[in-house]
Amino acid sequence: MKYISTRGQAPALPFEDVVLTGLAADGGLYLPQSLPAFDAREIASWAGLNYCELAYKIMSPFIGDEIPQDDLQNLIEKSYSEFRHTAIAPLVQLDHNEWVLELFQGPTLAFKDFALQFLGNLLDYILKKRNQHAVVMGATSGDTGSAAIEGCRHCDNLDIFILHPHQRVSDVQRRQMTTVLEENVHNIALQGNFDDCQNLVKASFADQSFLPEGRQLVAVNSINWARIMAQIVYYFYAGLALGAPHRSVSFSVPTGNFGDIFAGYLAKRMGLAVDQLVIATNANDILHRCLSGNDLSRRPLEHTLSPSMDIMVSSNFERMLFDLYDGDGAAIRQLMGDFGKGAMSLPETRLSRARELFSSYRLDDSETLEVIAQVFNETEYLLDPHSAIGVQAGRRTRRTSKIPMVCLATAHPAKFPEAVSKAIPGCEPALPYHMRDLFNKDERYTVLANEAAVVRGFISTNLRT
Repeated sequence: MKYISTRGQAPALPFEDVVLTGLAADGGLYLPQSLPAFDAREIASWAGLNYCELAYKIMSPFIGDEIPQDDLQNLIEKSYSEFRHTAIAPLVQLDHNEWVLELFQGPTLAFKDFALQFLGNLLDYILKKRNQHAVVMGATSGDTGSAAIEGCRHCDNLDIFILHPHQRVSDVQRRQMTTVLEENVHNIALQGNFDDCQNLVKASFADQSFLPEGRQLVAVNSINWARIMAQIVYYFYAGLALGAPHRSVSFSVPTGNFGDIFAGYLAKRMGLAVDQLVIATNANDILHRCLSGNDLSRRPLEHTLSPSMDIMVSSNFERMLFDLYDGDGAAIRQLMGDFGKGAMSLPETRLSRARELFSSYRLDDSETLEVIAQVFNETEYLLDPHSAIGVQAGRRTRRTSKIPMVCLATAHPAKFPEAVSKAIPGCEPALPYHMRDLFNKDERYTVLANEAAVVRGFISTNLRT
């Protein structure tokens, strides 16, 4: 399997090189040159598989013979061994044909664990095989950082530096990162917003001259193809549980960076019977504005009760555009150049293709709180603010009640106690037992100015020799 850049000017790479490279040399994102496809008979044969067995079936075609079968199976088993629920991604019914897919059963209570537990183990495997050391540099709006740190903190061949926007993540999210005190883990609180963090990371990948010879940056954000690949699995897992391939399923996905919902799009292209994909956004609604009004203009970023979605530059949307433009790298270069100047628009012929599958909906903070309270009053099921946005978006855009709507619950409500208590006065969601001492642990992080030279200097002086 070879991988190509969305901007068409970087060399095609094999799987392991793509995992280590992250962002392509031309600034694009990597995608497989061809997508594996499964027919209905093969998908039906997977109905009795557990999560790890299914993950092997889905991921192995993307990897080919670069990783031996036994090694890949061991990597998958190890990656999901610390999840608190034996189903890994359990489904909970909220209403008739309405389901919540609990993606917060991993060690850091967020859907990012599905990709980043696997990616951490995968990186360690590849680097040890090659006798290399690398530097993980990532940006987080709340959940990616803790999941990446948890996945990489035991890796002998990695130093990890995570940038989060200073005072713009929840206390639980911050502490999940900053209380990890391993020598190879460094948390940077950047004086800016998430887009500032992400832009600084992208610029550093483009110019890695600040690193010593023999070191390279490795991406853990969803620009890394391995993350998208791992997330495809739970769409198939939920679909099979609800009757696929003999029955179609729809998904509502809280998303800011478009990576999670793009994995659902790929699942459909690979053969899963997906009827509808709902883009659920908060007030930072560039994806909703794009789909509903062809408005891809940048606006000031708002700080909301769903901080993991406080994103205005949805990096993975570039991968979707590459498909909408039939793999025309030159067109994508032009589009992204326009967007870099502040705005871009799409021809109606391209946008109409997206609208055939995708719907979208936007909620502000007050509406989000109303949904948390309503669902709790009706079912005593507690949603975090991101998941609440997904539930309401699914309800508002649903085309038919005959097809199951699966709402992705992307985080545990205990990660956002302030939002939950605003919605339901007196309700304080408890942290799971394994995290009960989180607020008693020492923290370690460094507040830095939003300046590339400052951040790069910090990284270069804190690398292990």
